[in-house]
Amino acid sequence: MTAWHESTLTERRYKMKIDVLTLFPAMFAGPLDESIVKRARETGLLDLKVHNLRDYTHDRHKTVDDKPFGGGPGMLLKPEPIFEAVDSLAREKTRVILLTPGGRTFDQAIARELTQYEHLLLVCGSYEGFDERVREHLADDGLSIGDYVLTNGALPAMVVIDAVTRLLPGVLGDDESARDESFSHGWLEYPHYTRPADFRGMKVPEVLLSGNHAEIAKWRVEQAKKRTKERRPDLLNE
Repeated sequence: MTAWHESTLTERRYKMKIDVLTLFPAMFAGPLDESIVKRARETGLLDLKVHNLRDYTHDRHKTVDDKPFGGGPGMLLKPEPIFEAVDSLAREKTRVILLTPGGRTFDQAIARELTQYEHLLLVCGSYEGFDERVREHLADDGLSIGDYVLTNGALPAMVVIDAVTRLLPGVLGDDESARDESFSHGWLEYPHYTRPADFRGMKVPEVLLSGNHAEIAKWRVEQAKKRTKERRPDLLNE
């Protein structure tokens, strides 16, 4: 296989496209233009675009919400602009994901799962949520980042983008970094130390200075399990 073919296959396999549909596109400008996500975009590993849901309306008020049938507080996102937007943005292999409190709780395993898709379309919830027809007939999945209420789905979308992007091969530079982080093995990450070895009488564990890589690896696993048991015992029960 020629070098050209190898590079072409690598690009096809690892480049990810993410589209975001939101009522608040300006919220994404800062976080997605900095740090790891910025570098992934600049190197072509991530093709990321944010779209305003109101651009898919046709009335002069750009209406995206309406009162729920049956009464009740708040407003619901209407199906028409969301369906039209997805029809316009989705491709054959697109994964349409709603950011909604009723979705699966997002975690590292789901982040890894999402890296297998070529194209993610993240639809941000707002107000009292989505017309149920969006959930039933348009979405492939729904995600929540926790059991609390946010103003809209923009922040959860940013969390998903950041967590998924750092798992894409080549983004971190050293792919070992992503494989050895918290939650990568179902545990919290082990303690880290750097120079000086003795700071104000607080010393680095001797095993880390020993040069014995097998003992260091063993110590790190033990410390990761210990920390998880102390701080997040729920992870050990899953």
